[in-house]
Amino acid sequence: MTTSVIDHTTLTSLAQSGEVSNARVVAQAEGWSILVTHGMAEQTLTEDRNGQVRIFPKLDTLVAYLREIGIVRFHVDAGNVSPATISHTKGSDRPAVIPDAHSAAAYAEWLKAEVQEAMDDTSPSVPHDEAMRQIRAALKLS
Repeated sequence: MTTSVIDHTTLTSLAQSGEVSNARVVAQAEGWSILVTHGMAEQTLTEDRNGQVRIFPKLDTLVAYLREIGIVRFHVDAGNVSPATISHTKGSDRPAVIPDAHSAAAYAEWLKAEVQEAMDDTSPSVPHDEAMRQIRAALKLS
């Protein structure tokens, strides 16, 4: 089997006509590349404009690309992946947002309880004018 290169337009045409028999996503130092097999040829996806191997920095971007052109099944070769080569782009990991989400949920629960406690309070209410007088007096003292 020979290995050569393929551009986006040709790969899209082959994928849409069902001629791609195998697709393999391969970890590289800078990200992920794609090798496709059709007939007896194995080809690496290249950049259309310069012929260099196309590298996808993030695996999820590559998966979206493959789905868009009609390739929904593929193999992943992660042999070259190490923690040092994995991209940690800010905002790319949703779990980093979870602590904030938990804090927001905890705050919303606390606020709901405070409002309910105030609504259930049976002590006599203070008229607005009286409350404002007390606040102004307290502010003058400080």
